[in-house]
Amino acid sequence: MKSTLNIFTTLCILLLISCGGKEEKKKEGFSYEKKTVTEQKADPVETVPASKKVDLSNKGVGPISSLTLPSGIDETMVAHGADVFKKLCTACHRPDKKFIGPSPKGVLERRSPEWVMNMILNPEEMVQKDPLAKALLIEFNGSPMANQNLSQEDARAVLEYFRTLK
Repeated sequence: MKSTLNIFTTLCILLLISCGGKEEKKKEGFSYEKKTVTEQKADPVETVPASKKVDLSNKGVGPISSLTLPSGIDETMVAHGADVFKKLCTACHRPDKKFIGPSPKGVLERRSPEWVMNMILNPEEMVQKDPLAKALLIEFNGSPMANQNLSQEDARAVLEYFRTLK
């Protein structure tokens, strides 16, 4: 009985060894040879967010078609614009950082004064017809800018305040 058990155990071990695949895997090691890539990758398209795009030629859609800014800053207008901004705009905008809407800091380096005024005065139509305003709407998760029904004088004061945010 003992010899039968030994023979049976030996046969099982031999069977397991012979059935176990001895597949040799090629190890990939360090090589000095330059490898060529056969697969061509498409060039990554640089996508600049709408809030960072610079477009100073677009005047937007709305009542303002031409606006010339004086070289100096009108401090009285800045104070009025800051007051309007704090009362009506800070629910969605922060002067120096992205919030629900974009930061107005440096906006006149990226947008024309007419575009900014038209966005303040006419946000609904801007989002419908202006490609840059549409892209901003998408970038800011579909949060449309509320029309605060500002007068042109108030909007101009807010624009003057934006000129001081650098």
